[in-house]
Amino acid sequence: MKIIFNRKEISDSVAPLMGAVSGKSTQASIDGILIDAQENGSCVLTTFDGEKGMRITVDAQVEEAGTFIVNAQKFTQTLRVMEGEKITLEVDDKLQACITSGKSSHKMNALAGETYPAIPRLVTSDGFVIGQSVLKSMLSKITYAMASNDQRPVLNGCYFRVTEGNLLMVSCDSFKLAKCSVHTDIQNKNEDGSSLQFSFIIPTKTVIELIKLLRDDEREEVRIYMTRKNIVFNIGSMIFFSRLIEGQYIDYNRIIVNTHRITAIADRETMIAALERAALVTEEKVAGSVRSHVKLKFEENLLKISAVSTMGSTYDEVDIEHEGEDLLIAFNNRFLIDSLRASDAEKVKISMTSALTSINIEPVSTEEGKEEIFMLLPVRMKE
Repeated sequence: MKIIFNRKEISDSVAPLMGAVSGKSTQASIDGILIDAQENGSCVLTTFDGEKGMRITVDAQVEEAGTFIVNAQKFTQTLRVMEGEKITLEVDDKLQACITSGKSSHKMNALAGETYPAIPRLVTSDGFVIGQSVLKSMLSKITYAMASNDQRPVLNGCYFRVTEGNLLMVSCDSFKLAKCSVHTDIQNKNEDGSSLQFSFIIPTKTVIELIKLLRDDEREEVRIYMTRKNIVFNIGSMIFFSRLIEGQYIDYNRIIVNTHRITAIADRETMIAALERAALVTEEKVAGSVRSHVKLKFEENLLKISAVSTMGSTYDEVDIEHEGEDLLIAFNNRFLIDSLRASDAEKVKISMTSALTSINIEPVSTEEGKEEIFMLLPVRMKE
């Protein structure tokens, strides 16, 4: 195999592929990039860590076609330090890969393409098209509440429900829950003409990589296709695919409490700033001690924020609009900050009932067709 690339084009193409490289596998092929040089002058690059994968096609001058695997990390590092406009990759019969540019050359071992893990089927007739900016905006609101090592596999990801003109996302890690939905333009790509009716769970690591690939441009779209066990995202020239988490998602509507006796409306940025100051105390890392919680006292039209740890104490006040009885409640401070940051509203409504029941954080005003709710469990205060 012998291929000549434009150095900048191949470097830009390889960079996002690293998001689907294992790096920790004992199987050398999974730590590599599958390079399929085709006689028509195109080159298909694939990475796959067993859960998620990426594929991109780049233009190249293919002098000798072939399919081989090169170590992703070493290949990327080599491209980064090479100089010159062109990069030549050549693999000989002894599986020696040689990368040259100008007067510089670097050799590394390669593997036969046949040893690469089987890639899930990437072609299907069922799917939909949605704006990239809509998808990215919603994902950015729910990622903080996704679990990664929960004993219940369905919580280790984000739940999606897609219907005609509506997208719903939910994430939950036993302490936090985020639910967002939006009425938006969704193009039905089901070839059999059936209505959109999809529900699936995407793994946490996949969601994190997906956000990196999506753009904020409202004109850009992403094509999403479904198979029984996998999901495929066509994003520009990139194909991003992942396995889905099997199982029935939790009944999130039953978990969210909608009847509260106490409400408070606060300026979101002002409240976050006060909690960040409290974090200087609550997140002090002291050997052998647990991070302390932050106390919130809702008293008339004032929110009093305080925290005490072995390293000191803090106190702050935030003006609020308060209805209902006074309440003293405590939280993991970082969880509370993340829940507030998930919203982009100027003012948020905090709904509560007691010091031991969950609270809801919602924007005071939202655009028509949008719904956002962020739920958080309090912590039991020490006497």
